[in-house]
Amino acid sequence: MVEWEIALKASLGTIDVPGPVTAALVAGGARELPVSAAHARRIADLPWHHRDPFDRLLAAQALEEDAVLLSADLAVDAYGVRRRW
Repeated sequence: MVEWEIALKASLGTIDVPGPVTAALVAGGARELPVSAAHARRIADLPWHHRDPFDRLLAAQALEEDAVLLSADLAVDAYGVRRRW
């Protein structure tokens, strides 16, 4: 899920990714995380701190998987996710 967002931001020029996005993510320890029913249920329980549905999904996945969310968006902090950027 994160790969498409990073690829989109790289194509817009808002972030600089050295080489192919997938290679950079794997080198950094990222793993593919499909959207699951548990993630969808978690989104339903989230308060509306953030209006972007994709960022809400990323926050739900981070919470459900006890994972670190790579994001520069401070608004996701309101969900209590562990965020780095």
